[in-house]
Amino acid sequence: MTALRASAQVARNRVSILLVWAVLCFGCSRISAQATPPVGQPPPPSAAQSVATDAKLDAARLIVGGDVAKPLSLSLQDLSGYPRKILKVMNEHEGKEETYQGVPLAEILKRAGVPQGSDLRGAALAMYVRAQGADGYSVVFSLAELDSGVQDSEVLVADTLNGEPIPDKLGPLRLVVPHEKRPARWVRMLRSITVVKVSH
Repeated sequence: MTALRASAQVARNRVSILLVWAVLCFGCSRISAQATPPVGQPPPPSAAQSVATDAKLDAARLIVGGDVAKPLSLSLQDLSGYPRKILKVMNEHEGKEETYQGVPLAEILKRAGVPQGSDLRGAALAMYVRAQGADGYSVVFSLAELDSGVQDSEVLVADTLNGEPIPDKLGPLRLVVPHEKRPARWVRMLRSITVVKVSH
């Protein structure tokens, strides 16, 4: 009788071990299946890659300064909360139409406290704006040509190109000037906007 009980106990122990082993194997296979992306899809970014991307995006700031009432330091996330606009433009260098999305430069200047609309008169009409890229390239606009009350220049601080983030060689921010005959004032890798008041 004792031998029979011992044999039954051994059998129960073996069954328990097999059950635990089966549960562990099933759980591991589920974790592995979740960690492996479907065929043809890239693997999800690792935590380290996500942190690096976040740091890169945070470092890509647009500095707005000079003769402004409120200097700004804008991240891509800050800009995503501003009123946005989509522009379809012809890229003369590439010979194809491109779609840019971003924030009108006039909106950014407004938030920096730069005179606009009926306040843009007198000495303010001699003010100008310098846009500069990370490579040192810079261009100048008169303040009046950026004001919709004077003309519809639609100059855009773009952060997407054809629905995707702008590639590093051009972005992450690019100044797009859609109504000019050639893109001479399209500043790539845009880093700063400086407002200058002309002294007499």
